Amino acid sequence: MDERLQHEGLRGLMMSADEAAKLIEPGMTVAMSGFTGAGYPKAVPQALTTRMNQAADAGEHFQIRVLTGASTAPELDGALARAKGMQLRLPYQSDPTVREHINAGEMDYIDMHLSHVAQHAWFGFFGDIDIAVVEIVGIREDGSLIPSSSVGNNKTWLDLADKVILEINCWQPMALEGMHDVYYGTALPPQRKPIPIYQPDDRIGEPYLHCPLEKIIAVVKTDAPDRNSAFNPPDEASQQIAGHLLDFFEREIQQGRLTEKLLPIQSGVGNIANAVLAGLAKGGYRDLTAYTEVIQDGMLDLLRQGVLRMASATSFSLSSEGLETFAKDVNFYRDRILLRTQEISNHPEVVRRLGCIAMNGIVEMDIYGNVNSTHLAGSRVVNGIGGSGDFARNGYLSIFMTPSTAKSGNISTIVPMVSHVDHTEHDVMIVVTEQGLADLRGLSPRQRAKRIIECCAHPDYRPMLEDYFDRACQESYGKHTPHLLPEALAWHQRFIDSGSMHP
Repeated sequence: MDERLQHEGLRGLMMSADEAAKLIEPGMTVAMSGFTGAGYPKAVPQALTTRMNQAADAGEHFQIRVLTGASTAPELDGALARAKGMQLRLPYQSDPTVREHINAGEMDYIDMHLSHVAQHAWFGFFGDIDIAVVEIVGIREDGSLIPSSSVGNNKTWLDLADKVILEINCWQPMALEGMHDVYYGTALPPQRKPIPIYQPDDRIGEPYLHCPLEKIIAVVKTDAPDRNSAFNPPDEASQQIAGHLLDFFEREIQQGRLTEKLLPIQSGVGNIANAVLAGLAKGGYRDLTAYTEVIQDGMLDLLRQGVLRMASATSFSLSSEGLETFAKDVNFYRDRILLRTQEISNHPEVVRRLGCIAMNGIVEMDIYGNVNSTHLAGSRVVNGIGGSGDFARNGYLSIFMTPSTAKSGNISTIVPMVSHVDHTEHDVMIVVTEQGLADLRGLSPRQRAKRIIECCAHPDYRPMLEDYFDRACQESYGKHTPHLLPEALAWHQRFIDSGSMHP
């Protein structure tokens, strides 16, 4: 018996990716698995791209609406974007071709909190889902599905889609079985009940996904790795940011607001986040927990070292080296990692109850603490808000980290007024740059401005910001949050004119 496909009745649906792609028609809404380059379908999207290119050669228009968990990889996002085959994309992306088409006005893009996607799908806000294309590790004898390296919105896609195409990826280790916790207890208002998670390692669901067998129209076998981009090693600025943050944790412990076990950690991806994780090991922390979105290379190291006792997430985001590390000792990690649906991994109720420490990056921040994490010059999207809002608004600590300058020092990331707001000043507690850390808790807007400029702004830009703030306090229409609006906007226009803001 085929270890990967144990259900007798589904063997007759085995077909090639090309055959499966023919089941997808122009204009359809297609929900695909995948979250930060893990667990996305590898073969069907590329076969679909071939159909789209053939249609274009014949003068025909072939586009679909694509829903996912978060970003995927070149074989999905990149391929479909190059074929100009996506009319709509949501909820998060990181592919350069997708970004180019969005910013050129050639693709509609809905950027939204990741915890909202499943419930908005259930509410019908995205319309009917015609087909789901979901990567799995295997199909058990009873028809239940072994999830792959990400869970994301797969439960919702399987529940709501009219038809389902399954990709069984033989590259993914069968030892992933048992790592997942898929919760089937969610409901729509007014039938909702509390999510019964009281500790990050609480299991509330089951290890498998379910799909009515009559929905499944194709099963495709693949053998291809996840493709996550490697992160740059922590540079000096990242290490300085990590140092400031670790000093802050020590002060919080001394003042009794944190214990030596801290609180569950949520960490965005990137070299700054990995520098902070490495710093936790050097700081002597042990038996910490993580309740977050993605498992990064640094978290694998912390689990091995005992710094982390366990980690809950919805996906992996590993470099090629991290993938090798995980594959070599998957049994060890399976006992210490839980992969949940993203509506649970990012659920505001759970984040608030657990008291997560949210650590995320930004594009820019203004002197009052408003954060732009998605746009350049207010109009060019970079990636998306992802899950940072889910954690920032609901966590016990909301921390945002960034170097004080960008573009080789030509741009200050601390500005008078952000050009786009993703996280308002009401959701921002701690700001950290390589220059220092600003604790904004309990401060009024003018007090926050002084603290941010003094602690976080680069010395080359600090006098300009101080001058702006002083004049705003004297000349602005109101004195609660003083602003000189034309000048604040001109701060961004100067960089646009210089071309510095272009990615």
